[in-house]
Amino acid sequence: MDIKKLVSQMTLEEKASLCSGADFWHTRGVERLGIPSVMVTDGPCGLRKQAGETDHLGLNASVKAISYPTGSCIASSFDRNLIRESGEYLGEECQAEDVAVLLGPAVNIKRSPLCGRNFEYFSEDPYVAGEMAAAYIKGVQSKHVGTSIKHFAANSQEHRRMTSDSVVDERTLRELYFPAFEKAAKEAQPWTFMCSYNRLNGTYASENHRLLTELLRDEWGFEGAVVSDWGAVNERPVGVAAGLDLEMPGPGTANTQKIIEAVKNGTLAEQDVDTAVERVLQFVYAYLENRDPNAKFQYERDHEKARQMAAESMVLLKNEGNILPLSKEKKVAFLGKFAELPRFQGGGSSHVNSFKVVGAVEAAEGLSVTYAQGYPTDTQTPDDAMIAEAVKAAKDADCAVLFIGITDAMESEGFDRKDLKIPACQEKLIEEVVKVQKNTVVVVHCGAPIEMPWIDDVKAVLYAYLGGEAVGGATVDILFGEVNPSGKLAETFPLRLEDNPSYLYYFGEGDRTEYREGIFVGYRYYDKKKLPVLFPFGHGLSYTEFAYSDLTFDKTSLKDTDTLRVSVKVKNVGERAGKEIVQLYVQDNESSVIRPVKELMGFEKIELAPKEEKTVSFTLEKRAFAFYDTAISDWRVETGEFTIHIGKSSRDIQLSGVVHVESTTVVKKVFTANSTIGDIMADPKGAQVLGQMMQAMMPGGGPDAGDMFDAEGMQAMMNAMPLRGVVMMAGDSVKPEMLQALLDKLNA
Repeated sequence: MDIKKLVSQMTLEEKASLCSGADFWHTRGVERLGIPSVMVTDGPCGLRKQAGETDHLGLNASVKAISYPTGSCIASSFDRNLIRESGEYLGEECQAEDVAVLLGPAVNIKRSPLCGRNFEYFSEDPYVAGEMAAAYIKGVQSKHVGTSIKHFAANSQEHRRMTSDSVVDERTLRELYFPAFEKAAKEAQPWTFMCSYNRLNGTYASENHRLLTELLRDEWGFEGAVVSDWGAVNERPVGVAAGLDLEMPGPGTANTQKIIEAVKNGTLAEQDVDTAVERVLQFVYAYLENRDPNAKFQYERDHEKARQMAAESMVLLKNEGNILPLSKEKKVAFLGKFAELPRFQGGGSSHVNSFKVVGAVEAAEGLSVTYAQGYPTDTQTPDDAMIAEAVKAAKDADCAVLFIGITDAMESEGFDRKDLKIPACQEKLIEEVVKVQKNTVVVVHCGAPIEMPWIDDVKAVLYAYLGGEAVGGATVDILFGEVNPSGKLAETFPLRLEDNPSYLYYFGEGDRTEYREGIFVGYRYYDKKKLPVLFPFGHGLSYTEFAYSDLTFDKTSLKDTDTLRVSVKVKNVGERAGKEIVQLYVQDNESSVIRPVKELMGFEKIELAPKEEKTVSFTLEKRAFAFYDTAISDWRVETGEFTIHIGKSSRDIQLSGVVHVESTTVVKKVFTANSTIGDIMADPKGAQVLGQMMQAMMPGGGPDAGDMFDAEGMQAMMNAMPLRGVVMMAGDSVKPEMLQALLDKLNA
């Protein structure tokens, strides 16, 4: 389709109308020119195609579809191939339902565990979020169905999300909140980006030219369309000029008229409207020209894929005495309503009308399993009769498995959590069961971290997250050893909410939310502060053991324009086949700027048979060693030594080695009378010039540059003294022209 030619045949009114949707889920068509409408619909963890009357928050019914594990769950798989494959399944389902664009993935950084939408988001770490996003997008779009990566940008809270202003410094944006979007744009080219509701540093994302054009398109090379989050548009003509192509939902007739009037009165260039329409039609025809009329929804097959994904993603947090896996010969009590009716998905726009939901009780049919409800889900008040029934079942069994978690009323799109606690009725159930059953295992159904004051009272904890409609089968697979757990946390679990770096200012004041913790989010903060945590980033246990050895580098000295090849051997020294997630962290040993202790820069998931050994390799480029330098508006490596850490988690480092990296970035330093002696002496040229000229500036008894730094106390004092201070202390012996001569030579 010659889209430019098509647009040239349109009237201004037709072009303006194509800049908004026809209704809640469809783009507009132009019947006169044969341009059809296509459907977009909610994801990202399952198809939510509504029929008939439609709404955004899932209050009305949608077609039957597969509910896959949510983002926080599947990110814990650390498995790019699995996530790409799940995207392929979702793409096929979209083709079967005639959906052109699936609204996902959601990649916002988990600034706080309170965010009500954290269950949709991948990680607190931008590298993980970017890798997961790229894999997901490539999978979906391999089936000629578009994706819409969201929510761009700095949308890390639900509280006042439609009006709040995220105030974030440039370095923090570049190092934490932009990288996942950047990687997706550069490596996966999603068909669309979805702009967020919030303002970013004072400007709504929907009309932020720097965000939508200068950064996204000019710098990152994004070629697709930008669509608004539903209802995110503020001033529509301003948005068109900024790079917002499609307003959703439709029909948006008032804003269409505003676009027309803005073009006619000269405040909006018609070329900007043409460009927006071209981008919209680009994804419309990318879908239509590759439509698969034979695609069918393979429900049973896809349900089994959801079960596999959940099993690969669950995280075994604790396994004291190797109580898990359970013997199938043992009498086991499944306790808690979530054992029968699991909480498997989050609330809001990602809520799927599931094909079939299988709980653990149903999945355990044929095993020696008894069940008691244990607690209600419509109140937090403990039910004494339910607890008594559960306690009796636990006492009569060899092992008790408690299924706990939080409810949709506590965790959903549209609002943030108030705390990290589970309902009081569940706390009481745990308290009473452990009194009579020492072999107690806890399974948690939740989209984000919880506090665990009972952690020392139970033998094992399996974090199922929100594992999709097949979570019950996947849980039983893990509990009874059919599947070896291999998930690891893509976020830190703090001991308490107050330990979180954003705790003091997460919700903000009115509509202003300052990201005062800067780059110190998640493990970057906890490690820098040396704070104890409940479970660290990257943590997860297995039913087997892995040993690491032979960390090697293809070079130990390199320029920042080179690549570094890192290899390590990993061996399964246990008796069961299993999968291990090998994590690589980079530490800048000495830096002139404040940096985290270490940052994740690589991970690989490998499968090993008992006694099998494999070599895992990583390739590191400049960004692995760099920080974002706002003075030059670019990434910069400082010459020096970097430690490469290989770990099982961020706090379980197995091997480390040091490499020397030489910076090729030339940063022009400009010295002034306010430059300190320490800063001048830290610069090789500055030290040479100052050493040569000090005697000339202070004749007859003034200390020379060497003498100034002989004594530790004198050195500290002089380091902090500006050059003008030295001149002032020298009195009339130093003339103004001598100071200027020194500065001229320093800056030559």
